[in-house]
Amino acid sequence: MSEIPVISSHILYGLPAFLRHELGEKALLRANRAAGLDIELTEGCNCFIPHAAVIGFVSAAAREVGEPDLGLLIAPTMNVGNYGCYGRYILGGETLGQSIERAIAALCYHSTHDRMSIAITGDEARYSYVFALSDHAGYEMIAGAAAGVLLSVMRAYLPFDWRPLRIELNINRPRQTGLFEDLFHCPVLFNAPAVTVVIERHLLSAAPNRGSRPIVTIEDVARDRPGGAPRDLLAVLRAQIRAQLLTGGVSIDRAAGPMGTSVRTLQRELHRAGTDFRSLTNAARIERATELLRHTDGSITRVSAEMGYSSPANFARAFQKATGCTPGAFRSKL
Repeated sequence: MSEIPVISSHILYGLPAFLRHELGEKALLRANRAAGLDIELTEGCNCFIPHAAVIGFVSAAAREVGEPDLGLLIAPTMNVGNYGCYGRYILGGETLGQSIERAIAALCYHSTHDRMSIAITGDEARYSYVFALSDHAGYEMIAGAAAGVLLSVMRAYLPFDWRPLRIELNINRPRQTGLFEDLFHCPVLFNAPAVTVVIERHLLSAAPNRGSRPIVTIEDVARDRPGGAPRDLLAVLRAQIRAQLLTGGVSIDRAAGPMGTSVRTLQRELHRAGTDFRSLTNAARIERATELLRHTDGSITRVSAEMGYSSPANFARAFQKATGCTPGAFRSKL
Protein backbone atom coordinates (compact mmCIF):
# COMPACT_ATOMS: atom_id res chain seq x y z
CA MET A 1 0.00 0.00 0.00
CA SER A 2 1.19 3.52 -0.76
CA GLU A 3 1.64 5.96 2.10
CA ILE A 4 -1.71 7.24 3.42
CA PRO A 5 -1.89 11.00 4.07
CA VAL A 6 -3.34 11.98 7.44
CA ILE A 7 -4.25 15.27 9.09
CA SER A 8 -5.25 16.46 12.55
CA SER A 9 -8.93 16.00 13.34
CA HIS A 10 -8.84 19.58 14.71
CA ILE A 11 -9.55 20.85 11.19
CA LEU A 12 -13.20 19.74 11.50
CA TYR A 13 -13.67 21.61 14.78
CA GLY A 14 -17.20 22.96 15.14
CA LEU A 15 -18.68 21.28 12.07
CA PRO A 16 -20.41 18.45 14.01
CA ALA A 17 -22.20 21.00 16.20
CA PHE A 18 -23.24 22.90 13.07
CA LEU A 19 -24.73 19.74 11.55
CA ARG A 20 -26.57 18.79 14.71
CA HIS A 21 -28.02 22.28 15.06
CA GLU A 22 -29.06 22.60 11.42
CA LEU A 23 -30.14 19.03 10.57
CA GLY A 24 -30.31 16.93 13.71
CA GLU A 25 -28.58 13.91 15.15
CA LYS A 26 -29.33 11.50 12.29
CA ALA A 27 -27.60 13.69 9.72
CA LEU A 28 -24.53 13.93 11.96
CA LEU A 29 -24.48 10.15 12.38
CA ARG A 30 -24.49 9.65 8.61
CA ALA A 31 -21.61 12.11 8.18
CA ASN A 32 -19.68 10.37 10.96
CA ARG A 33 -20.25 7.04 9.23
CA ALA A 34 -18.65 8.44 6.08
CA ALA A 35 -15.60 9.52 8.09
CA GLY A 36 -15.31 6.22 9.95
CA LEU A 37 -15.54 7.67 13.48
CA ASP A 38 -17.39 10.19 15.66
CA ILE A 39 -15.67 13.44 14.67
CA GLU A 40 -17.18 15.44 17.53
CA LEU A 41 -15.58 13.23 20.18
CA THR A 42 -12.12 13.80 18.69
CA GLU A 43 -12.34 17.62 18.65
CA GLY A 44 -10.45 18.13 21.88
CA CYS A 45 -8.00 15.29 21.26
CA ASN A 46 -4.76 15.06 19.35
CA CYS A 47 -6.01 12.57 16.76
CA PHE A 48 -4.96 12.04 13.16
CA ILE A 49 -7.39 10.90 10.50
CA PRO A 50 -6.90 10.17 6.80
CA HIS A 51 -7.44 13.05 4.41
CA ALA A 52 -10.04 10.84 2.74
CA ALA A 53 -12.03 10.81 6.00
CA VAL A 54 -12.13 14.62 5.95
CA ILE A 55 -13.44 14.64 2.38
CA GLY A 56 -15.94 11.90 3.25
CA PHE A 57 -17.27 13.76 6.28
CA VAL A 58 -17.64 17.13 4.54
CA SER A 59 -19.14 15.57 1.40
CA ALA A 60 -21.66 13.58 3.44
CA ALA A 61 -22.50 16.71 5.42
CA ALA A 62 -23.05 18.64 2.18
CA ARG A 63 -25.44 15.97 0.93
CA GLU A 64 -27.38 16.11 4.18
CA VAL A 65 -27.56 19.89 4.07
CA GLY A 66 -28.39 19.85 0.36
CA GLU A 67 -25.74 22.51 -0.13
CA PRO A 68 -22.98 21.74 -2.68
CA ASP A 69 -21.07 24.82 -1.51
CA LEU A 70 -20.93 23.78 2.14
CA GLY A 71 -17.13 23.99 2.21
CA LEU A 72 -17.39 27.58 1.08
CA LEU A 73 -20.11 28.47 3.56
CA ILE A 74 -18.12 27.20 6.54
CA ALA A 75 -14.98 29.09 5.47
CA PRO A 76 -15.72 32.10 7.76
CA THR A 77 -15.88 29.76 10.78
CA MET A 78 -12.50 28.17 10.13
CA ASN A 79 -9.91 29.25 12.69
CA VAL A 80 -6.34 28.04 13.08
CA GLY A 81 -6.67 28.93 16.76
CA ASN A 82 -8.74 25.75 17.16
CA TYR A 83 -5.87 23.56 15.94
CA GLY A 84 -4.47 22.66 19.34
CA CYS A 85 -0.81 23.19 20.13
CA TYR A 86 -0.02 23.68 16.44
CA GLY A 87 -2.49 26.55 16.20
CA ARG A 88 -1.26 28.19 19.39
CA TYR A 89 2.30 28.01 18.09
CA ILE A 90 1.30 29.70 14.84
CA LEU A 91 -0.52 32.55 16.58
CA GLY A 92 2.44 33.12 18.90
CA GLY A 93 4.45 34.77 16.12
CA GLU A 94 5.53 38.36 16.75
CA THR A 95 4.52 39.35 13.21
CA LEU A 96 2.25 37.97 10.52
CA GLY A 97 5.30 36.91 8.52
CA GLN A 98 6.70 34.98 11.47
CA SER A 99 3.30 33.40 12.08
CA ILE A 100 3.22 32.09 8.51
CA GLU A 101 6.80 30.83 8.82
CA ARG A 102 5.79 28.96 11.96
CA ALA A 103 2.84 27.37 10.17
CA ILE A 104 5.17 26.12 7.44
CA ALA A 105 7.90 24.90 9.81
CA ALA A 106 5.52 22.92 12.05
CA LEU A 107 3.24 21.54 9.31
CA CYS A 108 4.81 18.09 9.69
CA TYR A 109 3.25 17.88 13.17
CA HIS A 110 -0.19 18.71 11.76
CA SER A 111 -0.41 16.58 8.62
CA THR A 112 1.47 14.51 6.05
CA HIS A 113 1.82 15.18 2.31
CA ASP A 114 0.29 18.66 2.59
CA ARG A 115 2.41 21.56 1.34
CA MET A 116 2.55 25.17 2.48
CA SER A 117 4.68 28.09 1.29
CA ILE A 118 5.13 31.85 1.26
CA ALA A 119 6.43 33.59 -1.86
CA ILE A 120 7.26 37.24 -2.48
CA THR A 121 6.63 38.70 -5.94
CA GLY A 122 7.24 42.44 -6.17
CA ASP A 123 4.94 44.12 -3.68
CA GLU A 124 2.82 41.00 -3.21
CA ALA A 125 3.10 38.13 -0.71
CA ARG A 126 1.50 34.80 -1.66
CA TYR A 127 0.57 32.43 1.17
CA SER A 128 -0.24 29.02 -0.34
CA TYR A 129 -1.49 25.62 0.80
CA VAL A 130 -1.97 22.32 -1.06
CA PHE A 131 -4.18 19.62 0.48
CA ALA A 132 -2.73 16.13 -0.05
CA LEU A 133 -5.83 14.84 -1.88
CA SER A 134 -6.55 17.97 -3.91
CA ASP A 135 -6.98 15.81 -7.03
CA HIS A 136 -9.62 13.54 -5.47
CA ALA A 137 -13.38 13.67 -5.99
CA GLY A 138 -15.01 15.80 -3.32
CA TYR A 139 -12.01 18.08 -2.81
CA GLU A 140 -13.99 21.06 -4.11
CA MET A 141 -15.70 20.95 -0.68
CA ILE A 142 -12.35 21.53 1.00
CA ALA A 143 -10.76 24.33 -1.03
CA GLY A 144 -12.93 27.19 0.24
CA ALA A 145 -12.58 26.03 3.84
CA ALA A 146 -8.79 25.85 3.40
CA ALA A 147 -8.77 29.47 2.23
CA GLY A 148 -10.72 30.31 5.38
CA VAL A 149 -7.95 28.78 7.51
CA LEU A 150 -5.24 30.83 5.79
CA LEU A 151 -7.34 33.96 6.22
CA SER A 152 -7.79 33.22 9.94
CA VAL A 153 -4.02 33.50 10.39
CA MET A 154 -3.98 36.90 8.70
CA ARG A 155 -6.99 38.24 10.57
CA ALA A 156 -5.21 37.61 13.86
CA TYR A 157 -2.74 40.33 12.78
CA LEU A 158 -4.64 42.66 10.45
CA PRO A 159 -7.48 45.19 10.95
CA PHE A 160 -11.07 43.99 11.06
CA ASP A 161 -11.94 45.65 7.75
CA TRP A 162 -8.87 44.28 5.93
CA ARG A 163 -9.41 42.45 2.63
CA PRO A 164 -6.94 40.35 0.59
CA LEU A 165 -5.85 41.46 -2.88
CA ARG A 166 -7.22 38.21 -4.28
CA ILE A 167 -7.68 34.53 -3.55
CA GLU A 168 -6.73 31.68 -5.86
CA LEU A 169 -8.31 28.22 -5.60
CA ASN A 170 -7.14 24.94 -7.13
CA ILE A 171 -10.60 23.85 -8.26
CA ASN A 172 -12.47 24.18 -11.53
CA ARG A 173 -14.28 27.43 -12.13
CA PRO A 174 -17.83 27.04 -10.74
CA ARG A 175 -20.96 28.37 -12.35
CA GLN A 176 -21.57 30.90 -9.61
CA THR A 177 -18.26 32.63 -9.03
CA GLY A 178 -20.07 35.51 -7.36
CA LEU A 179 -20.66 33.37 -4.25
CA PHE A 180 -16.91 33.15 -3.72
CA GLU A 181 -16.24 36.83 -4.29
CA ASP A 182 -19.13 37.89 -2.07
CA LEU A 183 -17.83 35.69 0.74
CA PHE A 184 -14.15 36.62 0.54
CA HIS A 185 -14.74 40.29 -0.46
CA CYS A 186 -12.06 40.15 -3.14
CA PRO A 187 -11.45 38.78 -6.65
CA VAL A 188 -11.23 34.96 -6.76
CA LEU A 189 -9.33 33.04 -9.44
CA PHE A 190 -9.77 29.34 -10.22
CA ASN A 191 -7.78 26.44 -11.72
CA ALA A 192 -4.77 27.62 -9.70
CA PRO A 193 -1.99 25.26 -8.56
CA ALA A 194 -2.76 25.86 -4.86
CA VAL A 195 -5.10 27.60 -2.44
CA THR A 196 -3.43 31.00 -2.20
CA VAL A 197 -4.19 34.23 -0.37
CA VAL A 198 -2.44 37.21 -1.93
CA ILE A 199 -1.72 40.28 0.24
CA GLU A 200 0.44 43.38 0.20
CA ARG A 201 4.01 42.48 1.10
CA HIS A 202 4.36 45.14 3.78
CA LEU A 203 1.58 43.51 5.83
CA LEU A 204 3.93 40.67 6.76
CA SER A 205 5.43 42.97 9.40
CA ALA A 206 2.04 43.53 11.10
CA ALA A 207 1.93 42.83 14.84
CA PRO A 208 -0.84 40.77 16.51
CA ASN A 209 -4.20 42.41 17.13
CA ARG A 210 -4.05 41.47 20.81
CA GLY A 211 -1.22 42.29 23.16
CA SER A 212 -0.66 38.92 24.84
CA ARG A 213 0.26 35.91 22.71
CA PRO A 214 0.48 32.25 23.67
CA ILE A 215 4.03 31.23 24.53
CA VAL A 216 4.45 28.00 22.59
CA THR A 217 7.65 26.69 21.03
CA ILE A 218 8.05 24.25 18.18
CA GLU A 219 9.43 21.85 20.80
CA ASP A 220 6.04 22.05 22.53
CA VAL A 221 4.38 21.09 19.26
CA ALA A 222 6.86 18.23 18.83
CA ARG A 223 6.14 16.92 22.32
CA ASP A 224 2.43 17.08 21.58
CA ARG A 225 3.01 14.83 18.57
CA PRO A 226 6.31 12.91 18.97
CA GLY A 227 7.81 12.10 15.59
CA GLY A 228 5.32 14.25 13.72
CA ALA A 229 2.12 13.10 12.04
CA PRO A 230 2.05 9.32 11.41
CA ARG A 231 3.31 8.21 8.00
CA ASP A 232 3.72 4.45 7.59
CA LEU A 233 0.81 2.02 7.44
CA LEU A 234 1.07 0.76 11.01
CA ALA A 235 1.40 4.26 12.45
CA VAL A 236 -1.62 5.48 10.48
CA LEU A 237 -3.68 2.46 11.52
CA ARG A 238 -2.69 2.90 15.17
CA ALA A 239 -3.84 6.52 14.92
CA GLN A 240 -7.16 5.31 13.47
CA ILE A 241 -7.60 2.78 16.27
CA ARG A 242 -6.76 5.37 18.93
CA ALA A 243 -9.32 7.78 17.47
CA GLN A 244 -11.95 5.04 17.42
CA LEU A 245 -11.17 4.13 21.03
CA LEU A 246 -11.81 7.73 22.04
CA THR A 247 -15.18 7.73 20.28
CA GLY A 248 -16.54 4.23 20.92
CA GLY A 249 -16.07 0.76 19.47
CA VAL A 250 -13.18 -0.24 17.24
CA SER A 251 -13.85 -1.77 13.82
CA ILE A 252 -11.52 -2.77 11.00
CA ASP A 253 -14.29 -1.94 8.53
CA ARG A 254 -14.45 1.66 9.75
CA ALA A 255 -10.67 1.89 9.67
CA ALA A 256 -10.21 0.50 6.15
CA GLY A 257 -12.69 2.78 4.35
CA PRO A 258 -11.09 6.16 5.20
CA MET A 259 -7.68 4.65 4.50
CA GLY A 260 -8.78 4.01 0.92
CA THR A 261 -8.47 0.24 1.08
CA SER A 262 -10.53 -2.89 1.63
CA VAL A 263 -10.61 -4.97 4.79
CA ARG A 264 -9.02 -7.90 2.96
CA THR A 265 -6.16 -5.78 1.60
CA LEU A 266 -5.57 -4.21 5.00
CA GLN A 267 -5.46 -7.63 6.66
CA ARG A 268 -2.98 -8.83 4.06
CA GLU A 269 -0.71 -5.82 4.63
CA LEU A 270 -0.84 -6.35 8.38
CA HIS A 271 0.07 -10.01 7.93
CA ARG A 272 3.11 -8.97 5.89
CA ALA A 273 4.08 -6.64 8.73
CA GLY A 274 3.85 -9.53 11.20
CA THR A 275 0.76 -8.41 13.07
CA ASP A 276 -3.02 -8.22 12.84
CA PHE A 277 -5.82 -5.79 13.65
CA ARG A 278 -6.76 -7.48 16.92
CA SER A 279 -3.20 -7.29 18.25
CA LEU A 280 -2.94 -3.59 17.37
CA THR A 281 -6.32 -2.92 18.96
CA ASN A 282 -5.43 -4.78 22.16
CA ALA A 283 -2.15 -2.87 22.42
CA ALA A 284 -3.94 0.45 21.90
CA ARG A 285 -6.53 -0.45 24.54
CA ILE A 286 -3.84 -1.28 27.10
CA GLU A 287 -1.91 1.90 26.27
CA ARG A 288 -5.02 4.04 26.67
CA ALA A 289 -6.09 2.18 29.82
CA THR A 290 -2.65 2.84 31.31
CA GLU A 291 -3.08 6.55 30.61
CA LEU A 292 -6.52 6.59 32.24
CA LEU A 293 -5.32 4.71 35.31
CA ARG A 294 -2.34 7.04 35.68
CA HIS A 295 -3.99 10.40 35.04
CA THR A 296 -7.63 10.03 36.13
CA ASP A 297 -9.53 8.95 39.24
CA GLY A 298 -12.06 6.91 37.27
CA SER A 299 -12.86 3.50 38.73
CA ILE A 300 -11.38 0.38 37.18
CA THR A 301 -14.91 -0.60 36.17
CA ARG A 302 -15.30 2.67 34.29
CA VAL A 303 -11.89 2.33 32.61
CA SER A 304 -12.86 -1.18 31.56
CA ALA A 305 -16.10 0.07 30.00
CA GLU A 306 -14.34 3.00 28.30
CA MET A 307 -11.96 0.55 26.61
CA GLY A 308 -14.80 -1.68 25.41
CA TYR A 309 -14.15 -4.74 27.58
CA SER A 310 -17.18 -6.92 28.32
CA SER A 311 -16.38 -7.00 32.05
CA PRO A 312 -13.84 -5.63 34.55
CA ALA A 313 -12.55 -9.19 35.03
CA ASN A 314 -11.74 -9.53 31.32
CA PHE A 315 -10.03 -6.12 31.41
CA ALA A 316 -7.98 -7.14 34.47
CA ARG A 317 -6.81 -10.33 32.79
CA ALA A 318 -5.83 -8.54 29.58
CA PHE A 319 -4.08 -5.77 31.50
CA GLN A 320 -2.12 -8.20 33.66
CA LYS A 321 -1.09 -10.25 30.64
CA ALA A 322 0.24 -7.13 28.93
CA THR A 323 1.85 -5.35 31.89
CA GLY A 324 2.54 -8.04 34.47
CA CYS A 325 0.27 -6.57 37.12
CA THR A 326 -3.43 -5.98 37.69
CA PRO A 327 -5.01 -2.55 37.13
CA GLY A 328 -5.40 -2.14 40.89
CA ALA A 329 -1.77 -3.00 41.57
CA PHE A 330 -0.63 -0.66 38.78
CA ARG A 331 -2.57 2.23 40.29
CA SER A 332 -1.28 1.43 43.78
CA LYS A 333 2.31 1.67 42.56
CA LEU A 334 1.63 5.21 41.35
